[in-house]
Amino acid sequence: MNAMFRSFFKTRGELISFAALAVVLLVLLPVFLPVFRLNLVGKYLTFGFVGVGLVLLWGRCGILSLGQGVFFGMGGYCMAMFLKLEASDPITTKIQSTPGIPDFMDWNQITALPAFWVPFKSFAFTLLAIGVLPALFAFVVGWAMFQRRVGGVYFAIITQAIALIISLGIDGNQGYTGGRNGITDLRTLHGWDIRSQSAQHILYFVCVLLLLLCALAAKYIVNTRFGRVLVAIRDREDRVRFSGYNVAVIRAFTFALAALFAGIGGALFVLQVGFMSPSLIGIVPSIEMVIFTAVGGRLSVIGGICGALIVNFAKTTFSEAFPDLWLFLMGGTFIAVVMFFPDGLAGLLETQWVRARLAPLGRLFPSGWMTSIKSLPEADDAINLNTTEATK
Repeated sequence: MNAMFRSFFKTRGELISFAALAVVLLVLLPVFLPVFRLNLVGKYLTFGFVGVGLVLLWGRCGILSLGQGVFFGMGGYCMAMFLKLEASDPITTKIQSTPGIPDFMDWNQITALPAFWVPFKSFAFTLLAIGVLPALFAFVVGWAMFQRRVGGVYFAIITQAIALIISLGIDGNQGYTGGRNGITDLRTLHGWDIRSQSAQHILYFVCVLLLLLCALAAKYIVNTRFGRVLVAIRDREDRVRFSGYNVAVIRAFTFALAALFAGIGGALFVLQVGFMSPSLIGIVPSIEMVIFTAVGGRLSVIGGICGALIVNFAKTTFSEAFPDLWLFLMGGTFIAVVMFFPDGLAGLLETQWVRARLAPLGRLFPSGWMTSIKSLPEADDAINLNTTEATK
């Protein structure tokens, strides 16, 4: 049992943090929050999937992507297409010129369901597409760029351009995608009303459980040899390449994995909110996803989730209280965190916890020795080493 926990959590502090997050999300919030606020938290948590992926991609592998909204949107549109087709049965749409197709297609004088919509009549295909399509697209794009050693700011700009192109493409094809309005009026999932209060409760718990599973998967990856290779690529790419590793494939796989997580989040967003639009795919939402990962802590899986909660909660609160100033408040908050806490809030808490653990040993060693401790696993090694030296 201890070995199993070690494969997910390298320290007791990580286990406690994960357990505390699970208790808050699964017990405390459902008990104390009304349905409306709980649904908002569920919406915030869908962005936590993107945060988990960015922790692996940006924090561990050193690749900054400004286009994660694309993959979030892909998963969302896959789910929205299935729900829209279910809501567009011939009986419900009998007043249209062409019954049996989505209303926005009928408005744009399209008389037959486009071929790429037909597979989304199957729920099994939809579930598969939610993860496979974003991951496959990300792998192809990533492999093409990483093979040519495109990285750093150039990769960030290219992913930002992709987000802009795809959002404009969806916006400009209203008859096939719903255009700027997106795909709306999504009501049922296999006849189950997803707008009811009981459905919102169930969807919230589904979202939390899937997010915790993705977080566990990310923690496992971080603690494996593959996770250590990611950090090595981030810090010493040339040395890893000279050691015989295919850096391009590893980076492309990590990019695809982050896209897979984002696609799951997008699908759950549609179920929580009931619509999908290109406004969630473009440059601005993609940059916001990077912001909440940076605020929470790009090196911490739990930080990525907490950052999504904190930033989106602040966004809602600021926009409600200060509708004319909330963008400045959000920007100021982000700048302050980056300037004073470069490792995010998770890094701040981790540093303070490490200092508290190591304080009793401070009198045995030269002053300032604790400042070299950068991460919790390294702190554990320092504790073991220094304790051994002290007992000799």
